[in-house]
Amino acid sequence: MTEAMQAQVVLLHSNDIHSRLENAARIAAIIADERRVMGAHRVLAVDIGDHMDRMRMETEGSEGRVNLALLQEAGYEAITLGNNEGLTYTGAALHELYSSPSRFAVVCANMTLDSTGERPDWMQPGIILEKNGLSIGLVGATANFHPFYKLLGWTTTAPLEAIREQVSLLRSRCDVMVVMSHLGLPLDRQMAEEVPGIDLILGAHTHHLLEEPIVMGETTICAAGKFGDYIGRVEIRIDSATGKPVFSACCLPTGAYAERPEAEAIISAYGEEAKLRLGKVLATLDHPLPARVDRESALPNLLAAGLRRLAEAEIGLVNAGQLLGGLAIGDVSAGELHALCPSPINPCRMMIAGAHLREALEQSLLSEFVYKPIRGFGFRGEVLGMLAVDGLSITYDASCPPMNRILHMEVGGEPFQDERVYSVGSIDMFSFRAGYESLANGESYSFFLPEFIRDVIAGELLSESALACCNQPRWRPIG
Repeated sequence: MTEAMQAQVVLLHSNDIHSRLENAARIAAIIADERRVMGAHRVLAVDIGDHMDRMRMETEGSEGRVNLALLQEAGYEAITLGNNEGLTYTGAALHELYSSPSRFAVVCANMTLDSTGERPDWMQPGIILEKNGLSIGLVGATANFHPFYKLLGWTTTAPLEAIREQVSLLRSRCDVMVVMSHLGLPLDRQMAEEVPGIDLILGAHTHHLLEEPIVMGETTICAAGKFGDYIGRVEIRIDSATGKPVFSACCLPTGAYAERPEAEAIISAYGEEAKLRLGKVLATLDHPLPARVDRESALPNLLAAGLRRLAEAEIGLVNAGQLLGGLAIGDVSAGELHALCPSPINPCRMMIAGAHLREALEQSLLSEFVYKPIRGFGFRGEVLGMLAVDGLSITYDASCPPMNRILHMEVGGEPFQDERVYSVGSIDMFSFRAGYESLANGESYSFFLPEFIRDVIAGELLSESALACCNQPRWRPIG
């Protein structure tokens, strides 16, 4: 093999697995195979965040320990945090996970603890790893959801400035400068243009699959899609004439690989543990709570009422598509509630003008919104669904023209006013202009973390008055 063909190091990168644990087990097999063929001293494996997703039973039931165990067993040497790690777990939970003995480094340059202004002991802004005679600098960064992180005791900063600082510190000490970027492709492109000294950007967050890398100036950008359907593979060598790194990159589909038996055993063990933990009975119902996406039903109403109470608001409002099914008579377990509402979406309190609420409520009467598919924003359902409300009564005529079907509304017995600003208990997804986009036009938003909307339902299931009221109609058709 000629020098031009030789790979001094093979870098394997995964991202946005979102607890597709079977694919994580396949990736573990690929990593093991690369180490067997190339030699462990020539293979570096890193993960670029969102390995965890609490929609998965094993992840929810183990507080993320199944993901940690899979990363360790596969022999990852460095990871960065995605928003699914950083925003769906408390700081204490992350400390318990990552401060335990680990074979990998947690690398993130734009996160510090509010309490100290420093990073926890288990986090580093950047590191240098030696592989087969190459010094490889790694800097990590995560998406800057500052208001949300603040509620969990973190401060996040502008990622490109944090990356620039770390690159300037490490560049002279390494042969290859790599950024592990859970920022999304648009910011990766901006980084390549604006931050000098970066050789390779490994991307995540926006789920882009770059089967061919993007080359911008002297920087190469790679990304391996989502859900572990692919793993990125980058061959690295140093050009003898220029002394600069040369990359040959691709994405390998994982579906053809068998799951690594050691990883399968980890998934199975944590699955049994999760069944026991999530088997806890939260409440016992003496009447069913159905959930429909296309018409008013009891369980979405119960959730809307719980959001209103939590936010101490005049109105409660949520899309029915957040719920994947209803609840039957009898015991309700934590696992059942998790299965019906697996999203990491958080409650919020918005202050918003009546006109923007009316627009969303009119859209809620249109099938193109009720059945609109939604992806991202923490949503784990299939379609948007109609709006369930509380504290609000709506009289409408479905035979009227679209966007003119609501005839009358009342809030607390008083006529609804388009020009008035209302307090609304709702969900953070709407603030991102997702689904019912007019709900992103609020004057202010206050978010509740670490509560998930399934926690709101769990509390309402213990309230006899809430259970009695959720069957009372809020939407009243005429004609």
